[in-house]
Amino acid sequence: MSQLVIYTDGAARGNPGNGGYGAVLQWGNTMKEISQGYRHTTNNRMELMGVIAALKMLTRTGLDITIYTDSAYIVNSVEKKWLFGWVKKGFAGKKNEDLWRQFLQEYKKHNIRFVWVKGHASNRWNNRCDELATSAADSGNLLEDTGYKPEEAGD
Repeated sequence: MSQLVIYTDGAARGNPGNGGYGAVLQWGNTMKEISQGYRHTTNNRMELMGVIAALKMLTRTGLDITIYTDSAYIVNSVEKKWLFGWVKKGFAGKKNEDLWRQFLQEYKKHNIRFVWVKGHASNRWNNRCDELATSAADSGNLLEDTGYKPEEAGD
C-alpha cells in the first residue's frame, strides 16, 4: 500500500485554554497514535499542531498522503489555496502564522490532499483522534504553546 492516511483532531478547553491534539497514522496494516497537550492555546492551533506533528513523524519524503480532519479551517485554507495567498501577502492580518509556516515546511515534502469529515459523527478514526486530543488537553502533561499570541484568541 503506497497511500498514507492520517486522521487528526484538536481540542481546547476554552479558547484560549488547555488544549491538545490527536492523530492516527495508517500505512497498510500499521497504525500509530500520537497526542500532546498544551497550556493556554486555541482550538485552531491544536488542529494545526496535530497535522504538523503527524507530518513531522515521517522519515520518508514524496509520500501520497490523505489527511482527514473535521477542521474546515485547515481543509479550506489548503484545498481552496487561501494559504498560498496568505504567504504572498506575508500573512498580513492572519492568525497562527508560526504554525502555518511549520506546516508549509512539511507540506512541500509530500503530495498531500485534505478531506473534511464531520466531527463528533460516526467516523471511527476522527472520534479516536477527538479522544486523544481531549485526553491530552485534560492531562497533567501540558507543554507551553510558545507561539500562542493573546491577540489571536478566539480563532
